[in-house]
Amino acid sequence: MTRSRPLLLLLSASMLAPAACARDGGAAPPASAPAASTTAAEPEVVKTLRGQGVEFMGTFDTPVGLTGYAGVAGQRPLAVYVSSDGQHAIVGTLVNAKGEDVGAAKLKELVSGPMGAKLWQRVEASHWVADGKADAPRIVYAFSDPNCPYCNRFWEAARPWVESGKVQIRQILVGVIREDSANKAAAILGAASPEQALQQNERDFSRGGIKGLAKVPAEIEAKLRDNELAMLELGFQGTPGIVFKDADGSVQTRSGLPQGDDLQAVLGPR
Repeated sequence: MTRSRPLLLLLSASMLAPAACARDGGAAPPASAPAASTTAAEPEVVKTLRGQGVEFMGTFDTPVGLTGYAGVAGQRPLAVYVSSDGQHAIVGTLVNAKGEDVGAAKLKELVSGPMGAKLWQRVEASHWVADGKADAPRIVYAFSDPNCPYCNRFWEAARPWVESGKVQIRQILVGVIREDSANKAAAILGAASPEQALQQNERDFSRGGIKGLAKVPAEIEAKLRDNELAMLELGFQGTPGIVFKDADGSVQTRSGLPQGDDLQAVLGPR
C-alpha cells in the first residue's frame, strides 16, 4: 500500500538537528514502540492506521462522541479520534471551548509516561561516564562521540551547572563519526579513571583530544556497540543526543546542541 504524504509526515522519524554530528553510515532504523494487541472489534480506520505504522496503546472517551485512541508514531505520541461507525478518524489535537487539549492527559498516561519510563531505563542501563557530582539533583544523559564538536560545545556550555553541583551529565560514548572515534571512546572507557579521561578529551578537544587506543578491546567494543544500538533505538541519528527529565518528571529528548533558552530547559535553572 502506498502511504499518503500527510501520513508519511506523521510517521517520519526525528530529523537530524543542524547542531549535531551525523553518524558515519546509513540512516537509523525506526525506534520501536510498545505494542498493543489487536482485537476483532477494532474499527477499520484504526486497523488501516496500524497497518501504516501507528501503534495504539489504549482508548479513552471524549465529550463529543468520538472515541480517542492513544497511539505512537516512531517516538511521537499521537491522538486519533474515531467516528462511531469506525470508518473515519481525525488525527491531531481536539480542543474544547477553553482551548484545552482534551486528550493531553490521556496521551501522557497511556503513551508518554510508559514510553518515557522505558526510555529512561534504557539509558540508565547503558555504558556511561559521569561528568559531575554523584549527588547532583538533576541527571542528564548525552550520547556523545569523542570527535563531535557539538558534543564538546555542550560540555563547555554545561560547565556552570556541572561545577555548581546542580547537574551530572552521564556521557554515553559512541564511536560513529570518524574512523578513530571508537579508539578514542575506548581510551576513555578503558582508562583507570574514565571520568578524568573524559575531561582530558574535552579540555584538549581543539588540540585533537585524547589519543585513541591502537586496538579496541573486545569487551569495550561490545559496550560501544550496545551504546550505539541504544542511540538508534531512541531515534537519534547524530550526536549529541540528549535525554533528561523536565520539571514535571516527564522524560524529554533533544537531538543536537540545545540552543538559547533551551539549554536551561535541559539543564534546569542556573
